Amino acid sequence: MTSFGKYIRVILGAWAFLLIVLTSMPSSAQQVNPTASSVKEQQLLQELNRIQGRVSIPDQRSGVLEQPAGRDWREFRNVTLRWIGGIAIIGMLALLIVFYLSRGMVRLESGRSGRSIVRFTAFERFVHWMTATCFIILAVSGLNITFGRPLLLPLIGFEAFSEWSQWAKYAHNYLSFPFTIGVVLIFLIWIAGNIPNKLDIDWLKRGGGMIGHDHPPAYRFNAGQKAIYWIVVLGGGAVAVTGYQLMFPFYLSGIEGMQIAQIVHSIVSVLFVAAMLAHIYIGTIGMEGAFEAMGSGTVDVNWAKEHHSLWLEEQNARTGANDARSQPAATPAE
Repeated sequence: MTSFGKYIRVILGAWAFLLIVLTSMPSSAQQVNPTASSVKEQQLLQELNRIQGRVSIPDQRSGVLEQPAGRDWREFRNVTLRWIGGIAIIGMLALLIVFYLSRGMVRLESGRSGRSIVRFTAFERFVHWMTATCFIILAVSGLNITFGRPLLLPLIGFEAFSEWSQWAKYAHNYLSFPFTIGVVLIFLIWIAGNIPNKLDIDWLKRGGGMIGHDHPPAYRFNAGQKAIYWIVVLGGGAVAVTGYQLMFPFYLSGIEGMQIAQIVHSIVSVLFVAAMLAHIYIGTIGMEGAFEAMGSGTVDVNWAKEHHSLWLEEQNARTGANDARSQPAATPAE
């Protein structure tokens, strides 16, 4: 009996062991298949068009971890944008250097008259310099986002680059507000003189006085200055709208819309910087007497006669009319 009992226990033990092995086989098969379709990233992207998790904050759109358009945006930001910005800015600088070496400063051919005329009021100059100062800081801090890591980081090191980038970000965000106000004011105070007309076509055909010694007539703003005005208004408006969309994320659109906003913001910005380099050149070393218009607010009469002859005629006519009105009425002789 004892041996029979042992025999029964051996049989039951064998069956139990076999049952354990059979029930554990599917589990073991799952553990050794880490490439199953349920964990493939590419299949998740194809099926759901994104990889999304769960978040505890109210905005559930922030739970998107990865989506196909993000890879295209990253390629644009790290490669394409740097090429666009580099070609636009370095190309403009090279063009201005070549132009200066071949043409030099545009001099006053008739010399200075010693008499001046008011060109811009104190308020106009304040708006210009407020907007220009903000623009320069915004441009430098914005270019740091695109070119800082490959160009500046190797020169100053991680700690200094981190500190600089943090303050640059603060400046970029907060100075955007006075810059936007300046763009709006520029649009309002100078819109009347910057409507294109037929005279601008003739000014462009004749090179605007920059080529040769021809000085085509112009009113208060010539075709070149009108172009700068509309670049500031339209370009500044575009970077402001897209910049605020990035500064306050997920209020107007999801992640896809923000990626589009960033692409528009960055392309317009680098082209904006390139255009302003030409504007700065003309207003400083490119043309004699031009800086005085925004510096002191007055220009020499001969400068006005050469570059804005029709505007000078309007000013002289207005001054003459005011002088005539200020004269006392004639009294009959007794």
